[in-house]
Amino acid sequence: MESLNFDKYPFLAELGFEKESYGCYTNGEWKSGEETVNSVNPHDNSITATVKLATPENYEECIKSMEAEKAAWMMLPAPARGEIVRQVGERMREKKDALGSLVALEMGKVKNEGDDEVQEVIDTCDFACGLSRALEGKVLPSERPGHMMLECWNPLGIVGVITAFNFPTAVFGCNACIALICGNLILWKGSDTTPLVSIATAKIFADVLKENGFNSVVSLCQGNGIEIGELMTNDKRVPLVSFTGSTRVGRIVGNTVSKRFGKTILECGGNNAVIILDDANIEAALEECVSSAVDTTGQVCTSCRRLYLQENIYDDFIEKLVNSYSDIKIGDPFNDETDIGPLHNKAGVEIYKNAIEEIKNQCGKILTGGNVIEGDGNYVEPTIVEIDKDSEIVQTETFAPILYVFKIKDVDEAIKFNNDVPQGLSSSLFTNDLKNYFKWIGPLGSDCGVVNCNVGSNDAEIGGAFGGEKETGGGRVSGSDAWKQYMRRSTCTVNFSTSLPLAQGIKFDV
Repeated sequence: MESLNFDKYPFLAELGFEKESYGCYTNGEWKSGEETVNSVNPHDNSITATVKLATPENYEECIKSMEAEKAAWMMLPAPARGEIVRQVGERMREKKDALGSLVALEMGKVKNEGDDEVQEVIDTCDFACGLSRALEGKVLPSERPGHMMLECWNPLGIVGVITAFNFPTAVFGCNACIALICGNLILWKGSDTTPLVSIATAKIFADVLKENGFNSVVSLCQGNGIEIGELMTNDKRVPLVSFTGSTRVGRIVGNTVSKRFGKTILECGGNNAVIILDDANIEAALEECVSSAVDTTGQVCTSCRRLYLQENIYDDFIEKLVNSYSDIKIGDPFNDETDIGPLHNKAGVEIYKNAIEEIKNQCGKILTGGNVIEGDGNYVEPTIVEIDKDSEIVQTETFAPILYVFKIKDVDEAIKFNNDVPQGLSSSLFTNDLKNYFKWIGPLGSDCGVVNCNVGSNDAEIGGAFGGEKETGGGRVSGSDAWKQYMRRSTCTVNFSTSLPLAQGIKFDV
């Protein structure tokens, strides 16, 4: 069994790791079964640690201990819950460098992107703390004299959160912070391939909650993904499941939970387009396009997969784009000069290789890249491809740095092609013409959940609700009124008169 190398990775001790890592936390204790999983460093595929996984029995312990603590957490005033979430944010600030380093080590994104991911959780803590004093319902006019109506929002109970490898801490944080201030408890199943980040993040939340008298409000069940996932999605004691991952698995989660009339928040695949018109700021568009396409080695759900360029700027822009790709520094995520690190695992490399073969089979022309970089790590070349708009591979999401480029005549054709894929997460239009932009965000414009202008497809702030339409799943997390998904709404009618008039003027004489 591999034990943690504290000399090589001193930040592990700062995050509270000991010689052995356990996959379950609940009722104030860390525990596990005997089954293990390795945490692998994508830079060289060396084993960082062996983690003991949670069992189905541990899952049941989590649920029962959370049920026992549910009433106390629900009855705590929302601003008091917000204060605890604020404390989580402060602890995250203290651990930001260490946790960002662990994200880089285990996921493979460069160190500053790991830090940025932790900052997203910190920002969401701040947002949620303020929101805890602003959760509101409506007072509605009644058609009957001496009556009033109001909306009352109450927590659902236990919220299940299933997250993916590409944002191993931020996606949990964006769900947990909002769900917690709404009065819910959180049961988390992190990605099978980022167990250390799940444990470290859960420990930060759990330690703060324990200091405030709660041992099970946030519980981690880091077990076999299929096994624990099936338990959670079939469990009527978990009224809401928030899932982030592939469309294929999201469809299974959605169908399973809906069969028991549970609720879901689904954030699944993205196949995102950037459109650049000839009136745009070309230099700014180029910079944002490269960032959207290659950041996190193309493993962001909002990564730019498709680039549509107006015909008269196409040749010049492509030349600049290819030149920009030649300047991208690929390598060790902990090297300050590195722009992008490795793909997360060997499976990702195989997906990249298969996509390159399909591109060739579908008569695509590789303008740059297209190769796996030899060595111990999971490194590949960022790739630009010219291919027919109707090619089958353009309809799919390849979680790798592959960008398809196309010519378009005008904004109307661009909107058509933007919408002509099964996914609907993020989109971006570069233009300086307001007529184009308001067409872009209108009823016949982009059909995505994120519709940007003059910023990249992967540019999103926590203050807005994040998510997408169609095969992306329709869920929303983080800002705006996304909090409503974590609560149940009651419409309450109060009669404060001495008469009993019925709605719609109905008369019932007895």
